[in-house]
Amino acid sequence: MSLTQIPIRVATGAFILNSGIGKLGADEGTAQFLHGAAASTYPSLFKDMEPTKFARLLAISEIGVGAALLAPMVPATVAGAALTGFGGSLIGMYLKTPSMTLDDGVRPSQQGTAVAKDVWLVGAGLTLVSQGITAAAKSGAKSSRRALRKASPLSS
Repeated sequence: MSLTQIPIRVATGAFILNSGIGKLGADEGTAQFLHGAAASTYPSLFKDMEPTKFARLLAISEIGVGAALLAPMVPATVAGAALTGFGGSLIGMYLKTPSMTLDDGVRPSQQGTAVAKDVWLVGAGLTLVSQGITAAAKSGAKSSRRALRKASPLSS
């Protein structure tokens, strides 16, 4: 993990991990609320799932994403992809729920502000992915140059 990634991975990872842990003990009302929001946005995936099972799946998923972000051995591209997917699903819910946006379908209503702000998760995830890809490309270029130098008859 690059030192430049530590602040973004700790901030997002701790936040999401805490959110997931908090949902582990979700009561029936909370489970129904969470399930209702997901099922109305992504009906083909969640409509037939029991609310308590959905809440548990969501909690475990958030814990997994948070832990991946906090674990230094998880590559930036993997942690960033998980964060981008998680944030993207929240933004999808925001954009597909009419009451969360104003008439233009983009700017948040008062009800949508809490979810619209999660666009930062997508930005943070894409930053980690791009940093991971860039680092891998640089590393690959360095090892290729070393191999070429070793193989070159002029390097002796």
